[in-house]
Order: sequence, then structure tokens, then C-alpha cells
Amino acid sequence: MQNNANQFNIKADNISLSGRRWQRRPDPSPTVFGKLKSEFQTNEILLDLLARRGVTGLQEAYNFFLPTLDALHSPSLLKDIDLALTRIHQSIILNETIVVYGDYDVDGTTAVALMYSFLINIHDKVVYYIPDRFTEGYGITKEGINAAKELNAKLIISLDCGIKSNQQIDYANGLGIDFIIGDHHTVGDELPNAIAVLNPKRPDCEYPYKELSGCGISYKLAEAYAEKYNIRFDPAKYLDLVAISVAADLVPMTGENRIMSYHGLQLINNNPRPGIKALIELSKIKHKIDVSDLVFRIGPRINAAGRVSSGKLAVQMLVEESLENAIEIAETINQKNTDRQNVDQTTTRHALAIMKEYDLVAKKSIVLYQEDWHQGVIGIVASRLIEKYHRPTVLLTRSNGHAIGSARAIPGFDMYAALQQVEGLLEQWGGHKAAAGLTLKLENISEFELQFEKVVSESINTDILTPLSEYDLEISLTDITLGFAKNIVRFGPFGPDNPKPTFVIKRLSCYDKPQIISGKHTRCTVVDEQGNLTRIIGYGLSNISEHIYDNIFDICFTVELNEHRGMFMPLISVKDFRLHQIQTI
Repeated sequence: MQNNANQFNIKADNISLSGRRWQRRPDPSPTVFGKLKSEFQTNEILLDLLARRGVTGLQEAYNFFLPTLDALHSPSLLKDIDLALTRIHQSIILNETIVVYGDYDVDGTTAVALMYSFLINIHDKVVYYIPDRFTEGYGITKEGINAAKELNAKLIISLDCGIKSNQQIDYANGLGIDFIIGDHHTVGDELPNAIAVLNPKRPDCEYPYKELSGCGISYKLAEAYAEKYNIRFDPAKYLDLVAISVAADLVPMTGENRIMSYHGLQLINNNPRPGIKALIELSKIKHKIDVSDLVFRIGPRINAAGRVSSGKLAVQMLVEESLENAIEIAETINQKNTDRQNVDQTTTRHALAIMKEYDLVAKKSIVLYQEDWHQGVIGIVASRLIEKYHRPTVLLTRSNGHAIGSARAIPGFDMYAALQQVEGLLEQWGGHKAAAGLTLKLENISEFELQFEKVVSESINTDILTPLSEYDLEISLTDITLGFAKNIVRFGPFGPDNPKPTFVIKRLSCYDKPQIISGKHTRCTVVDEQGNLTRIIGYGLSNISEHIYDNIFDICFTVELNEHRGMFMPLISVKDFRLHQIQTI
């Protein structure tokens, strides 16, 4: 494989064999680091990593490594929470039907499952509703409101959607249906005319933590109701759902999200609800489950129901109390996931074929439209294109006489802000910095492509068009001990804004010839300048093998804790290789 430095208009000495630039994350404050060092008798590398995560003292470090639910903020701090609680209680007292409404993705279905599970134990007349991706589309729909009307429902609680559904909420009000909105997406210029709008991102909301998932909002609402009306509330019944939503929706793994994910993962590993246990068995996960399992194995299966069939299946599985029934539903969803994967692969191949004719030199963005693409997979395929071409990407397909799209950003680019500048061409849209959904008229596709490219070209920093490998520190092979690996694990759960600690070691060489494992991974023993030896593995980096043999190279890697036959050992998982000679020219 040729080094890709020449295709990027930046210095070659910082480009790796996979065409990525390496960049050290900003160092922590020397004052903070010094304070930690004075209070701790431990490895300075670990102190540096703590300081990078905002830990400033001994008690904060204790709270970071052993987060407790007591550290969560009171839900009473949410703007409009009392209005929401009063209206829910009114429905229960008057024996009204309550509809719990949510989007069809993981965050929406887990949020609905949580709220439904809570309410059904205190009120008989609760139903859930998930819009059909193909006939209704994203968010609050008139079809969903009409379905609630047919049930004679007087209250809809929408979760993970609704913050920009002003017209739909007005329509519901005209039918005598009240709305409580629980959302975490960016707020529009004017709030919908709902009974209550629960969203930490509201400018007038003083809730201290702004990055809750939609399911996190659902948790807070249930907790607040239980607290106000003296109902027993057991977090262990619900935090598994919150952990899955945080992981799958890629919200920051900081603050409350990290605390709830920490405890949710313990619940998933020790006592999973039947629906989650069924998915674990179908995913054939044998090890202790971590965030990556939720992102890549559990989450996609939950998502598959809404992508290929109906998100209602996912909710049905998540609220099921019988393991036998949950397994039956999960098997159906698992087959949907297999179907989704087949469609995904076909669509990806088609998109890549189109990209062969795309002028990446001239364009800073990617916008593709094919009327026969499956609406349920275009978001996934957009992410695939970003992996390969690293451009803000929008994929569109035809649905109900409109173009329906999924937008994905690259790190450092704000997709929400970009779409906001072209919203005059859009019929409906919503999302956040990293991802968004949109609908536009078919005749506006060409103009949208032109205007979106103009916005991206004028706002993007061209450096970020080259993929980035960020790392924390340069260390040595002798730093990587079993105790060190165990301590690195304690920095989890990992996710956005709390990434796995990443390191660089320079001037290594191969002690033996690299092996190709399973046709796609590289494994070899490396030696440093002092003669220290260790085994490394580069997952998915089989094409690198021939370029590191007989060369001096640097590695960018994470440290894993590997278990084999009951024995634990540190594992160096290489993310990227860089020839050292390139750096020193």
C-alpha cells in the first residue's frame, strides 16, 4: 500500500500508512497535574490521564473511578418538570389513556420502553407508539396523533423527538390531545405549544448537565414522578436501557451519562432484562459486556427492527417479562438485522461505485441521491462513506414523493449548523452536530447539493478533511504492565469526550515476521531500542504488514486487558502505524 500523504495537502511527516494525521491531545494544566501528583502516590501517566478528564483532586478521582447514583442531579431542576408531573398525574386520576411516543431508533425505543415499563405498573391505560419509518417518517406525525385520537387518548408523552414539531403539536391541541415533550435535540427558534417541554438544551433550562440522551430524559421524568408521588423507584430496573441509549446515540460519555452507563453496564452484565439477555445470547457474546458491544452488537439489532420492519418490535422485546417470549421476538429482530446487513452491503457497494466518478478534489462534501435506496440503511451507508472519504455526507432516497435523507458529519464539523443555513430548501429536519435527518422536495435536490457544498466549503477547516488519530501521551514498552492495563480499564465506560486512553511508542521494529490473522488482522512481536519485546495486534490492518517488516516505525494504540483461560495480560491494540523514517526526514 502506498503512503497516502500526497493525496492530502498537508505535511508528509505527520501522515501514517493509512493516510491519517497524528495529533497529540492538549496537555492538562500543569497546576492541576501538580496538585494531583501531590495527593497521589501513583503512576504519573495515570495522573496525566485523570487531569485530562477534568479530575482535579483525590475526592474527584474517587468519584470518577467509583461513580455513584447519589452524584446525579435532581430531576426537579428540569424546566417544566412540575407541569409534566401534574399533567401525568391528572391522566392517572381521571383514568385517561396515555400514549408514550418515540422515534424508531435505539434512543427512541429504549426511552419508550423505560417510560412504558414505569407507567404500566401504576396505570392500566398506557400504550406505546412508534412511527413507521417508511410510511410516516421521523418524529411526531399526524398519523401517530390520529392513532392516539382513535384510542381516545388525552395525553401523549413524546420521547427523543418533538422539539421542532410545532405544527404537529398544534394539530394535536386542536384534537384535544395534550403533549409532554421529552427531547434532547437542539432547540428551534420557538418551542412547541406543549403542556411541558423537557429538554436541558432549552436556553431557559437550568439543569446542570446538558447532554442527556432521550432515554436519559425518560429516566429523569419517571424518577421525578416517583419522587413526587411517593412511588418506589428502583434504578436497577431502568439503567440498562439508559446505558444502551447513551452508547448507541453517541452522546458524550461524561457526567451523568457516564454515571448511568457505569451502573447500567453492571446491570446488563449481572442481571439483564429478558429482552437484553435474549440479544446477548443471539449476539454470542461470551465476555463481559462493554460499551463497544452495545454500540456494535446490541444497538444495531435493536435498530434493525425500525430500519427494516417496525420499531414497535424493539419496544415489545424490551418490555417483555418472559425470557421465552423475549427470545422469540429477539430472533425475529435478529433476522431483521441480517436482512438489514444484506441491504446495507448492497447499498454500500452501489454508493462506492458512484463515488468513483465523484470529484473529491473539487468538493468538500458528499451528497448522493438514488430513488431506490432503502431508507432504513442510508444513515449507515453515509457513515461508511465517511470512513473512506472523510467528507460531511448526506445520502438521500425517495419516500412518499419526497427525498428523505440522513446526514453524517466528520469530527470538527457541525452538521446541525450547516443544515440550518440551508433550511429554506428543507421541508423538515432535525438532529445535532454529528448527525441529522432531513426531508426535501425532489425538485430541490440539485439546489440543495449546490448550497450544502457552498456552506461546507466556506465553513470547514480543510485540515479536518484528513482523518485524525488523536493520542494522549508518548510512552515506552516498559510502562505497559498488567497493573497498568487494569487501571486503564477503570477509566471506562468509554465514549465521546471520554475516549479510551491512546498512546504512541516510537522507533520500534519487528522481531519476527508479521502474521496475517483471519485474513484481516496483523500480529507480530516488536522490539524497542533497549531490546524490550512485546506482542502487538492491529485489528483490520492486514494491509500494513509488508510495510512495517524491515522498517523502523511508530505505533498509535490503546491498551486492553486480555483474558485467556482465566489468565489476564495486557494487550497492545494498534490503531495506526507510521514509518519513523518519514517523520525524521
